[in-house]
Amino acid sequence: MPSADGSLIGAAGATNERCYRAPVVALAHDYLTQRGGAERVVLELLRAYPGAPLYTATHLPSATFPEFSQHEIHTSVLNRVPAIRADHRLGLPLYAPVFSRMRIEADLVICSSSGWAHGVQATGRKVVYCHNPARWLYQQDEYLRDSHPAIRAISGLLAPSLRRWDRKAAATADVYLANSTVVAGRVRAIYGIEATVLPPPPALTPDGEQREVAGVEPGFFLCVARLHAYKNVDALMEAFCSLPAERLVVVGDGPYRDRLLAMARPNMTFLHRASDAELRWLYANSRAVLAASYEDYGLTPLEAAAFGRPVAVLRWGGYLDTVVEGGTGVFFDRPAADAILPAIEDLLGRAWSDQVIRSHSELFSRERFVRRLHGLIEAAGQPTPTGGQAG
Repeated sequence: MPSADGSLIGAAGATNERCYRAPVVALAHDYLTQRGGAERVVLELLRAYPGAPLYTATHLPSATFPEFSQHEIHTSVLNRVPAIRADHRLGLPLYAPVFSRMRIEADLVICSSSGWAHGVQATGRKVVYCHNPARWLYQQDEYLRDSHPAIRAISGLLAPSLRRWDRKAAATADVYLANSTVVAGRVRAIYGIEATVLPPPPALTPDGEQREVAGVEPGFFLCVARLHAYKNVDALMEAFCSLPAERLVVVGDGPYRDRLLAMARPNMTFLHRASDAELRWLYANSRAVLAASYEDYGLTPLEAAAFGRPVAVLRWGGYLDTVVEGGTGVFFDRPAADAILPAIEDLLGRAWSDQVIRSHSELFSRERFVRRLHGLIEAAGQPTPTGGQAG
């Protein structure tokens, strides 16, 4: 058997005595400065490859999931800059050279990338798990709409050269994986690469602690989203201005927070942050979950489904992969109040089966994700280490 530290040991009792070394696996991720779906995927990758070190540009423990502190994390020189740790967008012009100089000694490097981590130098095989090609390079109007004018100006100047860097970085991958059909389409259009779709699992499931959130009565509508412009939380709020008898609970933080709080009505509650235990309670005690954002994957409908809750979501992007119309939720066609209201009415007028909804979430289980991940990597010629587990 291979030893835990990767050294060579004999296969005791084997008919054919031979020595081998466990493949060394390392992970890379853009930055650990927020609590989002991409960061939850990295935690799943760490569970699939226990003991793997994680390389990233910056790590702000107070702003991301505490579980990361249990792992070996290597940061770049940018981690010494407090302003960039506090707002990762301030480092946009710097990530390309930082990751280009990041050399990772491993047999297999899995890059969890939304535009930067796939640029690392890998001494072994490189697998890219793409959450989305860099938004600020290819979807600037959406991603930078709420950014400082100086950031938008610098982004516009640097975009052409960084697109060239980005395409070269993508071409260094041995295997390209995408989290959804829409992201696979973007990878094909931008890089000319055929990516395999591997949906990540809902990280938040009912089998854990629940903690009641003070001041929130059961029976509300729930939105879990970072407060950026493209999340369109303001459209949901506008819809609830016409539903004074219903309560909207929004969980999240971001640059749009103050603007949204100024718009809030008495039937709207904002929670700056919620622990996983509190989020479980919120999902379990919600009436339904809403999302009007332009999402590349669409994780919250799967988390809602794990708790048997239906959803009303924008008919776009990753939600098309994770929501069954009429089975687990309903769609609206535009992130606007006049489109959202009929969808909420449709949702309220239907009888939903908790069992059917929960069964759908099981199709995206952690076990399936890990099994497929290991299988895809093995099929590409890279053995997986013993000890990989499904959770």
